[in-house]
Amino acid sequence: MTLDAIISQYRDVEGGLIEALHAIDNEYRCIPESALSKLAEAFDVPVAKVYGVATFYAKFKVGERGSNLIRVCESAPCHNAGAALVLAAIESNLGIKAGETTADGRFTLELTECVGCCNESPTITINEVPYTKLTPEKVPELLSKFR
Repeated sequence: MTLDAIISQYRDVEGGLIEALHAIDNEYRCIPESALSKLAEAFDVPVAKVYGVATFYAKFKVGERGSNLIRVCESAPCHNAGAALVLAAIESNLGIKAGETTADGRFTLELTECVGCCNESPTITINEVPYTKLTPEKVPELLSKFR
């Protein structure tokens, strides 16, 4: 579905901006930068407001994402269980930092809050599938499944 078609579905709906952002994210796996000005025009708000809403929620990413979205939980249980070491191993393996996408467009790495697996910390998700009880040593093998 095109951006224009998605936006037109929500233009006259109360709370339509956030609903449109969800629909765009579901369709494109991100919020394309070109969508910001179209949303601002459709909802008669400044682009800065659209950008503010889109960047407030961790689910949304303005700009392109890689074909595999890795999210590292940084909530207290995961942090205490060594999530920072897992994050460092992922960053080292992929050659990117949190918030970046690999040059080949294969991976985007993001930080997130609780993914609901606190009893099996540390946890990451790849394409919304949780991988639990991770250690830095397990990272290369896990990532190799997505290459």
